[in-house]
Amino acid sequence: MSKCKVELAYQILKELHGEVVAEIARHLMKFGPRHIKLISEVTQLRVDQIKKGICILIQHNFVKFDRNKKGVTEYAINTDAVSLQLRYPRYIYCAKTLYGDAAELLVEELLQNGQSLMSIASERVTQRLNEALEATGNPKITSSLVRDKFGLMVKTHFLRRCQTVLTDDENRVISSEEPKETESLFILPPLEVGSKRKRNPDGSGPPSKRSKTEEMDIPPDDGVYWMVNVERFHQYFRDQLIINCVNSKIDKQAGEIIRNMLRLSEIKTEPHSTVSATMTITEIFHSLPKELGMTKHIVEQYLSILTEDSVDVISKVCDSSGGLYVINIFRVLKSLCQAHIESFVQERFGSKCLRIFRVLILKKHLEQKQIEEYAMIPTKEAKELLYNMFAEHFITLTEISKTVDHAPSRTYYVFRVNIDQVARIILEKCYKAAGNAIIRRQMEVAKHKRVLDKQERVDAIIASLDQAGADEAQKEEIKETITPPEKEQLERCRTTVNMLEQSEIQTDETIFIIETYLYYSLLNTPIK
Repeated sequence: MSKCKVELAYQILKELHGEVVAEIARHLMKFGPRHIKLISEVTQLRVDQIKKGICILIQHNFVKFDRNKKGVTEYAINTDAVSLQLRYPRYIYCAKTLYGDAAELLVEELLQNGQSLMSIASERVTQRLNEALEATGNPKITSSLVRDKFGLMVKTHFLRRCQTVLTDDENRVISSEEPKETESLFILPPLEVGSKRKRNPDGSGPPSKRSKTEEMDIPPDDGVYWMVNVERFHQYFRDQLIINCVNSKIDKQAGEIIRNMLRLSEIKTEPHSTVSATMTITEIFHSLPKELGMTKHIVEQYLSILTEDSVDVISKVCDSSGGLYVINIFRVLKSLCQAHIESFVQERFGSKCLRIFRVLILKKHLEQKQIEEYAMIPTKEAKELLYNMFAEHFITLTEISKTVDHAPSRTYYVFRVNIDQVARIILEKCYKAAGNAIIRRQMEVAKHKRVLDKQERVDAIIASLDQAGADEAQKEEIKETITPPEKEQLERCRTTVNMLEQSEIQTDETIFIIETYLYYSLLNTPIK
């Protein structure tokens, strides 16, 4: 496990859920599956604190549990799921872009609570939307509209059911697991409006002896919990990266062709396939919106350009039916990852090192003298630049000996670039940068805590005066309690915090690109 990734996950949990939860999570990330007693001994936390902390982590789908051979329940944490909290704003914005305000609030509700019943989430979102509509004077909406939006997001796999809980003979929970059939994750339960069910909290005694106070209403979909399907969001982000790549490299019409090809192959393509399913030119042409006004001949020309492009976005696999095409998902991701790596090399080592780096990527294996000739850099300077990149593992050196004794005079020293290795190095630096940005932001807020608290109090007083119908003179008098130097302090603090938050989001975008490339690279690696 990456040390920087563990530290990033710790900082995220500490900020959102408190230090106790963060300490429990860090222990599980460092040492793997552990039972409660062992966690308590090492972390010096009370058992009741650990139980509450683990409940929070399970509620947010960060921790899984299972019984070991001795019958003791052990808890294991998913570090990737914890670090994905940096990406929550992107999930929410994506839901709003695709399905509107109701979907945005539904995703926000599920991310905030980890998991929830469909009925409860829909009621809360309906209430929030109606409060906003009432403030603007618009008519209220019904909960059925929100439930329809929930059902649409389940149908398109942006929301999914939580894991199935397994119990023993005594009805005690022992573990959780994914259902064997993937499609069962996206089946909506029957939900009748106005239906009521009753249950007894202790479940003991005959019904005639239970009092009415012991019974309570439960929702009709009780037991069916839902969560955000991050894999589906990642698939959408991946597709957007491919479309944006084509938009910037060719034009928007080519991007629209790729968008429609991705939509056509979405159902037929395996979720993590390195290439899409095959499509005929006729299918591609008929799927395009009429508003684009593209003829079949123009589509053929664009497909030819995309096929011959250096990135190799699509490939023509067969000439039958006018041509069968596939999208090379892995190659586009590799190109995007390589672009980020080259940008990093230029910032870290300079433009001449970038020139050497690109030459090595293009020529695969080169000796020092060949690098000097291709990159047009003097011998002394080339040696220094090569050593700087070699010292930080951005390039590797391979010895090819003519003889068995590996004598230096009879050995070739060949330089090359291992893209996967460099990507992992930069990914580690991104984890560290994101963690540092969070720490720096927290320090900035703590440094100006007195002024920020004062601003909150002033805002609260002004809000109460608004409700009471006070005049502007009273409000201005309250606002003047914040002095000009304090206003400057607040402005500097807000600017710095906004900049740090933006850097966290941008760093996470780079993390997503590199992680996605490395995942597909692993799938594309042949098994030896």
